Formats: sequence, C-alpha cells, structure tokens
Amino acid sequence: MDTYTTYDVTDDERELAGLVREFADTVIAPIAYEADRTHTLPLDVVAQMGEMGLFGLPFPEQYGGQGGDYFALCLAIEAIGRVDQSLAITLEAGVSLGASPVFRFGTEEQKQEYLPDLLAGRALAGFGLTEPDAGSDAGATRTTARLDGGEWVINGAKQFITNSGTGITRFVTVTAVTGEKDGRKEISTIIVPNGTAGFTVEPAYDKVGWHASDTHPLTFADARVPEGNLLGEQGRGFANFLHILDEGRIAIAALATGAAEGCVDAAADYVHTRMVFGQPLASKQAMQFMIARMHARVHTARLAWHHAARLRDAGKPFKTEAAIAKMVASDAAMDNARDATQVFGGNGFMNEYPVARHYRDSKILEVGEGTTEVQLLVIARALGLA
Repeated sequence: MDTYTTYDVTDDERELAGLVREFADTVIAPIAYEADRTHTLPLDVVAQMGEMGLFGLPFPEQYGGQGGDYFALCLAIEAIGRVDQSLAITLEAGVSLGASPVFRFGTEEQKQEYLPDLLAGRALAGFGLTEPDAGSDAGATRTTARLDGGEWVINGAKQFITNSGTGITRFVTVTAVTGEKDGRKEISTIIVPNGTAGFTVEPAYDKVGWHASDTHPLTFADARVPEGNLLGEQGRGFANFLHILDEGRIAIAALATGAAEGCVDAAADYVHTRMVFGQPLASKQAMQFMIARMHARVHTARLAWHHAARLRDAGKPFKTEAAIAKMVASDAAMDNARDATQVFGGNGFMNEYPVARHYRDSKILEVGEGTTEVQLLVIARALGLA
C-alpha cells in the first residue's frame, strides 16, 4: 500500500517522504537496537540527516534552510519515527525547540550567528522550560535572571531537556524570571552557550525509553551571559514559547503517527511468518481485526496532524487542531505499541524487536510537550467549557 495515496500531498512531498523512509529503513533501522542498548545518540547519523537538509526543512534559504514548510518537516519526522523514536525526537527538538525560537524571535545578529550550523545539523540546541516544580504549570518558573553590569546572572534548575548535552550542542535557551509586572512574574528567554561558567549539564537520565535521545537536567549557579543573549522581547518569553509549543505538538503528532505505523508494519509482517497450529498467525481473524484497528488508528492520526500542519502553514489558527492531533496520535502510538507487543507474544518483550522499543518509547508521547490532560484542557477551552 502506498502510504500517501489517499492523502492530499504533492508529488514533491511524496518524494520527500519516500526518500526519508528509505534513509530510515537502510541507515537508521540497522543501528537502532545497538544505539538503544548503549544509550548512545549516533552523531554520524545526525550528521547525515543534516546533509540531507532535514534540520533546515522549514527555514528560508538565506539562513541555510531548504525553503520548505512545517508540513515537510513533519513528513520527515513521521518517516523516522516509524523505525526509531530517539532520532525522530532529536530532529523534532532540534528544529522546534532549538532553531525555531532563534528564527522566530531572535535578532538578525543572533540568526546569522546560530542558524547556519543548526539548520545544517552541525550543531544542536535545547530549550530549558521544565523545572522540578514547573512542568505543565510553566508559569511557576523559579529560575531567575538579573542584569548586572551588562550581563544576565542566571540561577536555577531545569529538567528533562532534550539535546542539551550532546557533543555538538551549542547552547540552550532557558526561560527565567526577569522581574515582575502587575503582580505577575515577568518571564524572558535567554541563550546560554554550553561551556558558560556556572552552567552545568548534569549526568544524563536513566530513562524508560528514548534511550538514544540526549536528555539532561541542567543547573545554573551565577551563570553569566551577555545582555545581548536575551532572545526576543523581555517579558515575552512565556508567551513566545506557548506559540512554539503549539507547533511542536503537530510535530510530536507526526512522530507518534510514525511510531503507530511502525507497529502496524512489524505486526503485519510477523503474523505472516509466525506459525501456530500449522497455520500462519495471519489466518486468525482475531489477528486480522487487531491489525486492522491498528491501521485505522494510524489513518486517523495522520489525517489529524496533516490538517493541523496545513492550517499552520496557511497562517490560520491551529492551536486546537494541534492539541487534537497530539492527543489522537499519541493515543494511537501507545495503543498500537501495546497491541503489536501482544501480537509478538514473548518476542514482543525482547528489546531487539522494534515493537518492544516502541512500547517503551511511546508512553512519553502522551506526556512530553503537553500531557494528554493539557490537550483536553485546550480543546475544552475552545468549546467554551473551561
């Protein structure tokens, strides 16, 4: 079945998706188990992704981008998510949380300094929002930054920060309280280069899944950066990030759709080769119905993120549609991973099988970049219910 036959995609978009799927199958899939087992982000593969232009897909050519749109980026993320979620999230976060804030809110000088390497995949960047006491309630941020002699002095801690400690990480952008206005915290975003005195990238987490993805807690103890490292307008950091987060939810939905499809592919192949009582497992109607339902989930999730991405690229409101896509697709990924593991039986519990990795990896899709409950709240507000 041609994955995109029934979807509204152009010939160029179909070609891009095919190229990335082939790359995922021939380059990423063969090393995915070992990278997962050793908790190692394969930077050589990241470099190849950069050479393909994947990190620059939605950015203009003047900064080294491909001049494409967000839909194209999501096609690439979905294709990689089929075979390896760790590398898919590396791409998603590298664009949505690393390069996009600089492109959208940075000065021309900041864009010229940082974007060429980020868009070429020669460098990665992280975004420090979440804290021990500030997750979904990002307004509870405790990290502070004060001006002193033309420098921001930053103190605080961040957690669960993707792409923050790789060998090619150049900086993290952090949210910090920079003052108070009308009795409310003024939150700004500041670029903190790796290697800054007082900025410590703590040891990587021992995670349930996404083992090959780079994730660290960060601490700041009187870390000093130039005043010019402010990203965007002072006091607009939280509002700006909410827009970035809405876009990121579409990309996470695309990743989740890819993961859900990877489970369908693996299960459909397995039931044709697995013999039970002298017959292939595929002959059992229970298996046929289970995999058919899995395919339906993929179809629904893909339609949801396609719609949200098209709205975003057309400059139309997409906040609610992004929330719907993220919720539907993450549910599909988790449900399909559970069902695929059941199809595989005991083999589904072995990490060398991709369905086992999808089973571990997919849970975070219901949590990261806004929990399912946050998506429901966004949808409820759009309906005038909250």
